[in-house]
Amino acid sequence: MIVTLTANPSADRAVHLTEPLVPGEVQRAASSREDAGGKGVNVARVVSAAGAPARAVVPVNDHDPYRLLLDDAGVPLQIVPVAGRVRANLTITDPTGETTKLNLPGAQLAPAEVRALTQGVVDAAEGATWLVLAGSIPPGVPETFYADLIAAVRDRWGAAAPRIAVDASGAALAAVVATAHPDLIKPNHEELAELLGEDAMGDGDIVPDATRRASALVPDRVASALVTLGADGALLFDADGAWRGRAPRIRVASTVGAGDSSLAGYLLADLEGAPAPERLARSIAYGAAAATLPGTQPPTPADLPDGPIAVTVLSTPTATS
Repeated sequence: MIVTLTANPSADRAVHLTEPLVPGEVQRAASSREDAGGKGVNVARVVSAAGAPARAVVPVNDHDPYRLLLDDAGVPLQIVPVAGRVRANLTITDPTGETTKLNLPGAQLAPAEVRALTQGVVDAAEGATWLVLAGSIPPGVPETFYADLIAAVRDRWGAAAPRIAVDASGAALAAVVATAHPDLIKPNHEELAELLGEDAMGDGDIVPDATRRASALVPDRVASALVTLGADGALLFDADGAWRGRAPRIRVASTVGAGDSSLAGYLLADLEGAPAPERLARSIAYGAAAATLPGTQPPTPADLPDGPIAVTVLSTPTATS
């Protein structure tokens, strides 16, 4: 069982244009769709679409229209009632796949709602193999929320606690890495650079810098790291080694949710007991499949690209403290 938390869910509205986006102009859309979004929800949708057990913990008002989108998604839910309304995220994609996103902040959670959400996650974690803490933290929630939640889950379940994956950024991810020693983090290369206090911009191959940064974290501060690189594929680091996987050639429809699908693909392979190179390859395949689909539509095994994903062993620099 894979349990996910989406602390700051969103109604994801995707608009596809017939021409490149021109600010200040009136433009016609070729199509649009609306999905129940948020990183944890996206992961659970992909896992469920592959036929594996999943449950999504989501804070939502029973009268919120977002609840109808969740029901349509067909994912088993653990709802934590809150007073506020779920935010909307707008994604605009032009014919070349260039994507512009407008993400709203989300409703503020009261302290009692934060406590209820924590308890809901702790309860849902019983018997799970993986717990995924994913996405931004809503207003009113402390930056240490994910780190505190990891401690609460491990305190409650001890040796039976699930492994914990974190897909976050900024202060929330920094707090997790500083104190919680997660089993897996899934930053992209920009989020990884930010975590180390570095500038992600650079010339040429980004792999050496990403490798150096991840090697400074694994395994002392995090057990493993899946670093997504977009069109350059992804990297995987754990105590046993490091690997690079290259992305297949695809026609991009929307990159929204591709990172979430990458994480879901990794976890699906892990549930099957696959070795690290295969987990990385499955991650890249699912991320690529998601990028070929409109909106945040979850890829299924039938959507995965044909042919093998090339994975090679990386030599890593010595980590420095």
